[in-house]
Amino acid sequence: MNVHFIAIGGAAMHNLAIALHNKGYQVTGSDDTIFDPSKSRLEAKGLLPDDFGWFPEKISEHLDAIVLGMHAKADNPELLKAQELKLKIYSYPEFLYEQAKNKTRVVIGGSHGKTTITSMILHVMHYFDKDVDYMVGAQLEGFDVMVKLTEDNDFMVLEGDEYLSSPIDRRPKFHLYKPNIALLSGIAWDHINVFPTYDMYVDQFSIFVDSIVKGGSINYNEEDPEVKRVVEASENTIRKLAYHTPEYSVENGQTLLDTPEGPLPIEIFGKHNLNNLAGAKWICQHMGIDEDDFYEAIATFKGASKRLEKIAESDSSVVFKDFAHSPSKVEATTKAVKEQYQDRTLVACLELHTYSSLNAEFLKEYKGALDAADIAVVFYSPHSVEIKKLEAVSHEQISEAFERNDLIIYTNPDDFKKFLFEQDFENKALLLMSSGNYGGLNFDEVKSLIH
Repeated sequence: MNVHFIAIGGAAMHNLAIALHNKGYQVTGSDDTIFDPSKSRLEAKGLLPDDFGWFPEKISEHLDAIVLGMHAKADNPELLKAQELKLKIYSYPEFLYEQAKNKTRVVIGGSHGKTTITSMILHVMHYFDKDVDYMVGAQLEGFDVMVKLTEDNDFMVLEGDEYLSSPIDRRPKFHLYKPNIALLSGIAWDHINVFPTYDMYVDQFSIFVDSIVKGGSINYNEEDPEVKRVVEASENTIRKLAYHTPEYSVENGQTLLDTPEGPLPIEIFGKHNLNNLAGAKWICQHMGIDEDDFYEAIATFKGASKRLEKIAESDSSVVFKDFAHSPSKVEATTKAVKEQYQDRTLVACLELHTYSSLNAEFLKEYKGALDAADIAVVFYSPHSVEIKKLEAVSHEQISEAFERNDLIIYTNPDDFKKFLFEQDFENKALLLMSSGNYGGLNFDEVKSLIH
């Protein structure tokens, strides 16, 4: 099968391209720019385009399918040529569904926790050498790709993103997978550029629950009132199975999970991650892993890449980097680190980097998100606000939104870096939360702060 990728360099797209190449497909692609790690990974497989840009001459009738990435625009020259030739054009999730339609599809949805839960499930399967197809949104230890496709595997585990499918398909990705087994971890308003009202956002999760195949099942986090309401209101003929945070304790910076066999030391920590673990356990049981085996495997799970990633540690100091940027994730992550290191001063630094977080109207959603921190810092770039064509936000608006009079706010990357490097990190925990890099912060330099 000949497949061409329009915008092959994206994190999801290049992984799908590699997965199809590994499966024996003929794969080509284009993009106007490609950065590492996508660039070097495509190059290693011989899939990196010779030149960057869009080339309509690459599009011909011998192609069996086009996969269209979100980075492409609706007037993309290659897309227009494909439409003119009436070629089959798939969005990324549509193509994944085509690959998985004869398998048992396991879809993990939710505003937060879905990457971690998907990663936990795959870790357990890998631990027991159970081969499954998958698509996950982070690089995992022991896995060389983020997408795997085969002809033979019975299960496909999919991280179910609620963002749009493609420039010409405005449906959320997770509406297209039609799960046999589903999970819903939490609902907290996000992607306001696409879902401008809270109700519109929540509706997407109702549609997801209704898309589960009849006779299928959903596991849902009953501690999230919106999740509970959405699942229980659905009239879809599916099994509904609730889960909740298991009992656990923290002793000397070590989290112990209560199990029938006694307290089990685990690598991850934080109430939100223990809640994720409970959901993952249910799904693994649906996939044939019994409870005792799940506990054995999960004890060695260190977390998904960029999710509460420990980047430096000494006897009295620790530094974590986390992808958290939405209000609910920021609050959960900050609380988790404080609970794990109760006797240390927690310095929590958040970069407001996404369209939603820099929106003056959305800022109030951050109320209390950094309350667990002893020292709370917010960094944002006024230039990012301009690029995203948003109204300027002031220091006062940010302080009022977080409701912390002692909030430290930086807009200059050099000033923020100076603040960090002047800190004495003796008996402190540093938490860096961002989907960016604070205007060019070198995280390897940050590691040198910890002796």
